[in-house]
Amino acid sequence: MIIVTGAAGFIASNLIKRLNNDGFKHIIAVDKFDNPVKNTNLEGLIIQEKVDRNIFFEWIQKQTAEIEFIFHIGARTDTTEFDKELLFKLNTEYTQKIWNICIEKQIPLIYASSAATYGLGELGYKDDEALIPQLKPLNPYGDSKNEFDIWALKQSQKPFFWAGLKFFNVYGPGEYHKGRMASVILHAHKQIQETGAMKLFRSHNPNYKDGQQMRDFVYVKDVVDVMVWLMHHRKNSGIYNLGSGTARTFLDLVKAVFKSMGKPEKISFIDTPADIRDKYQYFTEADMDKLQKIGYKNPFTPLEEGVQDYVSQIKA
Repeated sequence: MIIVTGAAGFIASNLIKRLNNDGFKHIIAVDKFDNPVKNTNLEGLIIQEKVDRNIFFEWIQKQTAEIEFIFHIGARTDTTEFDKELLFKLNTEYTQKIWNICIEKQIPLIYASSAATYGLGELGYKDDEALIPQLKPLNPYGDSKNEFDIWALKQSQKPFFWAGLKFFNVYGPGEYHKGRMASVILHAHKQIQETGAMKLFRSHNPNYKDGQQMRDFVYVKDVVDVMVWLMHHRKNSGIYNLGSGTARTFLDLVKAVFKSMGKPEKISFIDTPADIRDKYQYFTEADMDKLQKIGYKNPFTPLEEGVQDYVSQIKA
């Protein structure tokens, strides 16, 4: 059995699809399963059992079958959520419980961290574990992820293999339920389809021109490739960046969407919402040396190629 938490979500549902394609059919899907739109991500996938996240720990204690791996992708991922108690419960504490289960039952673990832990990038974007306690996330979501990373590194007991993955700006099919938190590509496709134009956030940082804010956009297929590779590798435990390794501008991204849709470019700028303006990352770029040094050699999908593939799936 392979357990995948956050199963109906964006990244996890893509992971389950890949596992199915690789011949893994005994998938235990853990989630809240209360969002009908989100649940459509699981249609057509082979799943042995669905387990509500609130009874997961009771369920796993009763299992006698061998659990081969846990992918803990589930989390409260809204970067505008300011309920610190809720974020601690769902992101930090829940992951601590899974960690301890993996020690008790000798199960290897991959869990989702986040590039939001890097804050403004004052210390760069290198996944050096010695720097993690010094990071300053810009929001409670980033804090909740960083708190677990710090906790995990301090533990004297650890799963025999574990990896925390700092996801950068992941995009791809299966994110339509995320609303405001969906990738700019999905928002751009919708706006362009409806209005023939796209509005981007204006820069409020004198070091960046409008549209020149840069992020490390990584295609979900590449993210899944890394997770599956680590599942088979099962060596070199630790915390790893997971981005493309190349920062690109939002203008690059939106122009690629226009091109993929066969539409003429029409781009304007609006103020960044006040509630996120002082928490906005103007630049992120994953340093991918650490993952490559342990043997991961697959290339990452160039932005234009990934956008073209994604837009073709949206059209379909």
